[in-house]
Amino acid sequence: MKTFVGIDLGSTTTKAVLMDENEEILGRGITNSRSNYDTACRVAQQEAMVDARFNLFRREFDGDENTAEAEAFLGDLERSFRLEQFLEQLGDLEETCISQVKGERFEKIEDGVKQALAEVFKRLRGEAPPMFAPESDRKSDFFRDIAGSRYLSISEEVAREAELPYDMLLNVYDKSIIAVENRPPKGTLSENFKRALDRISKGEASDFSGRVDRALGIELEETYLVGTGYGRVTLPFSKEHIRSEILCHGLGAHMMYPHTRTVLDIGGQDTKGIQVDASGIVENFQMNDRCAAGCGRYLGYIADEMNMGLHELGPLAMKSAKPARINSTCTVFAGAELRDRLALGEKREDILAGLHRAIILRAMSILSRSGGVEDQFTFTGGVAKNEAAVRELKKLVFENYGEVQINIDPDSIYTGALGGAEFARRAASGRMEGIDA
Repeated sequence: MKTFVGIDLGSTTTKAVLMDENEEILGRGITNSRSNYDTACRVAQQEAMVDARFNLFRREFDGDENTAEAEAFLGDLERSFRLEQFLEQLGDLEETCISQVKGERFEKIEDGVKQALAEVFKRLRGEAPPMFAPESDRKSDFFRDIAGSRYLSISEEVAREAELPYDMLLNVYDKSIIAVENRPPKGTLSENFKRALDRISKGEASDFSGRVDRALGIELEETYLVGTGYGRVTLPFSKEHIRSEILCHGLGAHMMYPHTRTVLDIGGQDTKGIQVDASGIVENFQMNDRCAAGCGRYLGYIADEMNMGLHELGPLAMKSAKPARINSTCTVFAGAELRDRLALGEKREDILAGLHRAIILRAMSILSRSGGVEDQFTFTGGVAKNEAAVRELKKLVFENYGEVQINIDPDSIYTGALGGAEFARRAASGRMEGIDA
């Protein structure tokens, strides 16, 4: 099967979309962007391949009378597969940590530190299966997030029991996690799938595993790849495989909503207002300047200042009855203004509501310079998942432009990668319209 890949290298996350010849999305993948952009691209693409495989599995079960049993089996298979991936990276992390234990600092206690590390990872492996059980509630799917907090907690216990300095185990981890995170898993997808099947193949599962084997037998040929995004100049692709993020976001929004005429994308590092024609080709656009004010990184900075998770900002802002008037969305001054307002007794939810309004006001200015808002209007990017930002956007669009249909796709974070995949499909078929716009 021929496939076409779009990769969007953003400042915070890297996304990949895998598409077939009929413009159907086979799979999506996402990972955190790294200093090693080559790895980020490979991991995101691998995640898209994994997602594609599970979609092919589901095709095998379409029309099956035992739908509930099939869904339960596929759910077990996915959790088992993710467990295999986690254990594989955990083994890599253990090897890397142990390789760091050398030199004068570890003189006389080298064996003790290595034994302590072995115990830490033994306990981590023991804890792993429950984390991927059906009822588990993982806060993240990124390896560093899952493994990191437990490593720190367990290593503190082990260091105390072994009468070793805790900072040694901590230092070894800090040096190792970056190396492990900056390389993709060593095993192949087929090997991980086979081990995952072995974990769950019992009873009726054996009947289903034959269908999984058939789906695994479908070759996914990478026919053409296009890269885009904030970090596209660093992508390890030749020039003809790189497209402007403006073009990709415009085309991606058009593919999600064919009647789209205006697109607003608020990503981690920039905000884009884009006008597209009936074919999804960009007619005009505006972007913020180099400052990250009003973007995802700005919200991340505010979350850090408030000692909150980024995902908590929107829900808390929604509780506000009296939004504060924020003077600036400048990241440099935001911390000082935030602390001053809190010291004066202003409620956190009111401050956050004001911040969200200020961000959207800034975005509306960019939209205005790009040509205003036309029906239909599509909001994309990571900030599109923030309910407080969406609320303010709807208010301001109505105040300035009246009734306009606003589209927000649950998978809007993949818009740029989707446009890249479509450009890849068109390039392979000789349709190059819009690429040089």
